[in-house]
Amino acid sequence: SFERRLRSDTSRAMSTTEQKIAELEAEYARTQKNKATEGHLGLIKAKLAKLRAELLQEQQGSGGGGGEGFAVSRSGDGRVALIGFPSVGKSSLLSALTDTESEAAGYEFTTLTCIPGNVLYNDVRIQLLDLPGIIQGAAMGKGRGREVIAVARTADLVLMVLDAAKEGVNNHRVILERELETVGMRLNKRPPNVTLVKKKTGGVKFNATVPLTKLGDDPVKTAQQILHEYKLHNVELLVREDVTTDQLIDVINGNRKYVTCLYVYNKIDAITMEEIDHLARKPHSVVISVRRELNLDYLLERVWDAMGLVRVYTKRRGAPPDLDDPVVLSAHRHGVSVEAAAQKISRELVNIHNYSWVWGTSVKFSPQRVGLTHTLHDEDVIQVVTKTNTQQKMDKDYSQRVQNYNKMIAEKRRTRTKEGKKKRSTG
Repeated sequence: SFERRLRSDTSRAMSTTEQKIAELEAEYARTQKNKATEGHLGLIKAKLAKLRAELLQEQQGSGGGGGEGFAVSRSGDGRVALIGFPSVGKSSLLSALTDTESEAAGYEFTTLTCIPGNVLYNDVRIQLLDLPGIIQGAAMGKGRGREVIAVARTADLVLMVLDAAKEGVNNHRVILERELETVGMRLNKRPPNVTLVKKKTGGVKFNATVPLTKLGDDPVKTAQQILHEYKLHNVELLVREDVTTDQLIDVINGNRKYVTCLYVYNKIDAITMEEIDHLARKPHSVVISVRRELNLDYLLERVWDAMGLVRVYTKRRGAPPDLDDPVVLSAHRHGVSVEAAAQKISRELVNIHNYSWVWGTSVKFSPQRVGLTHTLHDEDVIQVVTKTNTQQKMDKDYSQRVQNYNKMIAEKRRTRTKEGKKKRSTG
């Protein structure tokens, strides 16, 4: 049948792509690593990244479809994803930190779907997602790994849960990092300071404001080769930092997810103090024991710091601040500026914002008059002063805002009229 032929053609295309990937990986492995070969190695990396992306698309297209997804509605002021191999204690950790009971057992693959839970910390609700355990090859779809990683891409923070007693043998941290890197997640990294603008004509214009030491003997030629591999022949490329070929490829792809990750080593009650000290000194690492309830408070503290959450209390003129209902801002979502706070209170408030009074550690004087770009600190108090009607009329976009407002009111009236007619006709 047609469907059978389509599946066989897809499988042949996938096997061809996998063969090409294997050949390029072998060529990369046998090539000497030095400055003279960095340009050639960068071209191999670009071809590998392109082929891996094609392989993922082919697998998604060939589908096995019809499976249940892991879509979970976002709740709270931040989202944390628990990722790890089976039977490392993710479900036990979710149950210990939240009121949600996630089934935990001594055998693997106890959790088969995404289980959400909420933890209340510093009067802020944070959503925790207990994801099924992933295995090696998850990026290519093994063990429903693609669905797990897709949910992890929506998180503000990734908690990689590892078994402290077996990590030295299993090396799960390196395997998981490789799987997440394959699908475009960059852990504890920031986007490179590179600007790429596609043009219709003009060829490749390459400019760098710093010396480039990681793109081989001829950085311009290396960059052009990588761009041509992606069929980009008319672009402007401005590099403001000493980037590697991997970073340049990430900029060209443009779909990378930069996320903070904490490595959580569970079951420390099964190892020695020397081993605990060694793991705790690793960057972005926390050591805990869910069974003994050790260090869970410190874990929540690290989660709070890593998510960059800031509580801001609002104040009306002549009234005390409202300390019961803070406006929660995130450094990873929309920033922690006065503009972000005003946007969260009301979208219209940004347009009519005149200035704000701020009390707290972010200002030298209390209160201090600030603008929209001022960066707020945790537990600051803000009072927004809006423009007067005369000041609003002087804005360039005032007439457009009035027209949009009148259109919105007219649409609401039409909707109410239609609903009223329906009620009268049915009644």
